[in-house]
Amino acid sequence: MSSAISNFTLYAFVALGGACGASLRFYISQLVLNWLGKGFPFATLLVNITGSFIMGVLYQLIEHEILDISVHRTLIGIGFLGAFTTFSTFSLDTLLLLQQGEAVKAALNILLNVSLCIAAAGFGLYLVTTLAK
Repeated sequence: MSSAISNFTLYAFVALGGACGASLRFYISQLVLNWLGKGFPFATLLVNITGSFIMGVLYQLIEHEILDISVHRTLIGIGFLGAFTTFSTFSLDTLLLLQQGEAVKAALNILLNVSLCIAAAGFGLYLVTTLAK
């Protein structure tokens, strides 16, 4: 019976984290759209960089046993970041730029998202490793 409660709790964490992540993503998207316009998918880029950084930090905090894997991986890693980060939106943004004849913007979008998100995740790993010493 405790296993069923535990599974229910984990699903609840995914749902709660997902609701928060999706809501924050929408808020940031609207904010950036109002601030910078539609000319380039800056909101997607910002969310992907931020989410990658948080994932790097989360991974190291779990690895250093500062956070509990079952709760925090489920709530933040799967729920929150799963809804917050926008790889599917990144893919669509890139395809739409290509369809609009904006090959340079599409290439820039790919380059910035991939390189900056990997760098952000690496920075998150580095930050926690440095602070945990």
